[in-house]
Amino acid sequence: QVQLVESGGGLVQAGGSLRLSCAASGRSFSRYAMGWFRQVPGKERAFVAAISWSGLSRTYADSAKGRFTISRDNGKNTVYLQMNSLKPEDTAVYYCATGANTIVEVTTQRLDYWGQGTQVTVSS
Repeated sequence: QVQLVESGGGLVQAGGSLRLSCAASGRSFSRYAMGWFRQVPGKERAFVAAISWSGLSRTYADSAKGRFTISRDNGKNTVYLQMNSLKPEDTAVYYCATGANTIVEVTTQRLDYWGQGTQVTVSS
């Protein structure tokens, strides 16, 4: 069993940066690939980024490439999403999730464990 708690969201101006954190509890954290997703009211949840259990492999949605960086610290049971050059269209609730063995599986969103989400609002 894994429990996830996101933090670090907030209000930022366009062009600014935020760093989201996802703290995990449970002994299985380091065995799983992890992912970040986001959702805007009225729209489907969208994949943002994923990282392998070792941290050596990463993949990003096209909207995140070049601006967002996913990383993890297995010693701290935490995964991060560094978001730079933020745009108003990045405004959403951001969720971390896990339960997959590979980053490809993460992108399918068929994951067992989800956090409660953290709101990111980017003003123009």
